[in-house]
Amino acid sequence: MSSYPSRIVCLTEETTETLYMLGMGDRIVGVSGYTVRPPDARRKPRVSAFISARYDKIEALEPDLILGFSDLQAEIASELIRRGYPVVVFNQRSVADILQMIRMLGGLVGCGPRADALADSLQRNLDVIKADGARLPFRPRVFFEEWDQPLISGIEWVEELIETAGGIPIFPELRHAGLAKLRIVDADEAARRDPQVVIASWCGKRVRRETIEQRAGWQHVSAIRCGHVYEVKSALILQPGPAALTDGVRQMQQILQRVTSQAPRD
Repeated sequence: MSSYPSRIVCLTEETTETLYMLGMGDRIVGVSGYTVRPPDARRKPRVSAFISARYDKIEALEPDLILGFSDLQAEIASELIRRGYPVVVFNQRSVADILQMIRMLGGLVGCGPRADALADSLQRNLDVIKADGARLPFRPRVFFEEWDQPLISGIEWVEELIETAGGIPIFPELRHAGLAKLRIVDADEAARRDPQVVIASWCGKRVRRETIEQRAGWQHVSAIRCGHVYEVKSALILQPGPAALTDGVRQMQQILQRVTSQAPRD
């Protein structure tokens, strides 16, 4: 018997990507149906959505560790525990939490030093992006919308990454609200705060730019007037793992660089 788990099921994408980056992809035997990173992981058996799982498929894989994320997977985790499986559910909400998750996951699978090195590397990348963001001509006001109906503002790590990239989130008072229902905002209030950039990432569905541009009362919003409405795919920014700290934040950085080179400062 191995000293560390060798048949791992990942119910969300960020642990899958992290394990691959740690050189442990061969230990993964099952993944979420939403998995896109890395491409090799898409060939693994798909055993779950975000709030549902195929318990028969999971049992057939004989896992010795199952990894989940957040309160939304509490029922899945409970059922798997009742069936006798070891389950670890992470609940990272901030950039610091994401880096801690990486270190903890490394410890679980026996590659702590490698996980420490990965977390340190990701932090250095963020430090470089933050330094670049500080050199922007100005810091634009940014509204990140995680969903459109109801309108939901960005979760904590997203708001932190907007600041890292050089922007100013327009709902800073909601950043620590971990539950989406606590980050529901009024569209009129969002318009009143006049974002200069709107970045949308509607988890699980395509962003319709015209839906944003045609909202009642939004015709005078700076982002709408200047054409600065953008999408960042949820797989890049709403995964609380390496994707958000690399490609996700870089894409937001590119957006803010474009905006500040074109938009008037107001």
